[in-house]
Amino acid sequence: MPQTPVAARRRPLLFPTLRGYQRGWLGADLLAGLSAGAVVIPQAMAYATIANLPVQVGLYTCMVPMLVYAMLGGSRAMSVSTTSTIATLTATTLVSAGVAAGSDDPVPDLMALTLIVGVLLLVCRLLKLGSLVENISKATIVGIQVGVGATVAVGQLPKLLGETSNFSGHGFIRSLVAVVEAVPGANLATIALSAGSIAVLFLLKRFAPRVPGPLIVVAAGILLVAFAGLEEAGVELIPPVPQGFPPPSLPSFAHVPELLPGALAIAVMAFLESAAVARGIRKPGEPQIDSDQELFATGAANTVGSFFQVLPAAGGFSQSAVNQGAGARTQLATIVTVVLAVLVALFLGPVLSLLPQATLAALVFVAVISLIDVGSLVRFWRISRNDFWIAAATAFVGLTAGLLLAVVVGIVATFVVVLRELNRLRIDVAEPVDGVLPVRLMGPLYTANVVANENAVLAAAAAAAAAAAAEAAAAVGDAAAGGAGIRAVALELTRLSATSITVLDTLADLDRELAATGVELRLAAVPEPGAVIARRTSWFAGLEAAGRVYPTLADAIAAPVE
Repeated sequence: MPQTPVAARRRPLLFPTLRGYQRGWLGADLLAGLSAGAVVIPQAMAYATIANLPVQVGLYTCMVPMLVYAMLGGSRAMSVSTTSTIATLTATTLVSAGVAAGSDDPVPDLMALTLIVGVLLLVCRLLKLGSLVENISKATIVGIQVGVGATVAVGQLPKLLGETSNFSGHGFIRSLVAVVEAVPGANLATIALSAGSIAVLFLLKRFAPRVPGPLIVVAAGILLVAFAGLEEAGVELIPPVPQGFPPPSLPSFAHVPELLPGALAIAVMAFLESAAVARGIRKPGEPQIDSDQELFATGAANTVGSFFQVLPAAGGFSQSAVNQGAGARTQLATIVTVVLAVLVALFLGPVLSLLPQATLAALVFVAVISLIDVGSLVRFWRISRNDFWIAAATAFVGLTAGLLLAVVVGIVATFVVVLRELNRLRIDVAEPVDGVLPVRLMGPLYTANVVANENAVLAAAAAAAAAAAAEAAAAVGDAAAGGAGIRAVALELTRLSATSITVLDTLADLDRELAATGVELRLAAVPEPGAVIARRTSWFAGLEAAGRVYPTLADAIAAPVE
């Protein structure tokens, strides 16, 4: 009996990746979950500092959002917490909304922001906008990541020198100023710790990628504080980390209008990053990634997580790569990471409180510097100048005017390019056959391009009629003897699966324009979904009744001209 293809099987709503679980996968999932936890937990804590939030917020992000995604997500190995891009956009949003570290408690507003992000993603799922969001080009994403990488990397330099403030949320220019201001008060012990941490992270990433560099650096920093007296040498520590699991609480809705633009940008980037990671790590034979399912899973992860003091969550490439590299077979590996994060929160708060600020800054610096993807920019320049200028413009706006505006510029630029491509005329006109001019519309018809296509068909018919008249005149030596000419246009509409009143009215107008010149319009190969809608108009129904709608272009050409 033939097996049902993987992509065609109906997936269960809960824990879809655990379907058909095999006992032999358990060891690989346990190892992968521990390996990913060694990377994602310290990294998420570091990312919380980008937004000037307590490190435990990053730790909490490794719990509820990850668990919810494990229950609903379709990627077998993706690890969902927060990313440097999402954390930076969160910082920018909180600053632009007037919610910064200077306020008494920014966490309730953070919870509101995460909730809005989750609701926006769920609304997109309800409207089935997964494929629409994916129209945003790679050039836009690269441009935003370049802006994020440069802004955050420069924003971490004051902390690497011994300054406690974080300026990433205030933009690239303010971060540069902060670096200059921090130089006179630089602490030598902090500089030495920062340089050593960065060197270890780079070396491990280059020569021992399977070794969890973030865990090694965090452990080393804590040990140096505990036994080498770094605090007495002026090295700043993170604020004390409370023990325990965060109790559910309600967000603050005092700044919702101010948070909404940033939440929209974060929602777009969260879905794009998650979809890109999920597709990038999918192995052959695994179920295809469903955009709408990923929207639902990511939206639910943020919505539920928002009540537990978490950053907006998305799929992260580094921890997902570690998860997959360690052999993760299902989302059980993510559940192992969640258990590890809970154990850290319950028992290691006092130990984590010994962590130097510079260590977390080094983690962030190394993580974000790779976002400045010069290789992709060079590739864009070589292959597609349009993509290069979209990426360059997006990055420039991010560095000068802010990352939220950069997301808007990148999205607008992408859709301008998409609309320009859709509006490009794609019409194939063949030689007339017995007075019938075959015309194929190679692209879809919609409101913005239907008039241009109508004019192109009329021009093609006029040109063909003029050529036929000239040929006939030349044959008899009399310019008035162009009798045959073009008597019908056979228009192939294979791309008319979806249509609108504007398109149908314009096609009816084309019929009238041709009839005024004595030319009959014939439609061919109209897809049934489009025909069902078109039959609701008296024009198309009359055309069918008159026998001028044909199953194929060949039939339309072969039919005799009345």
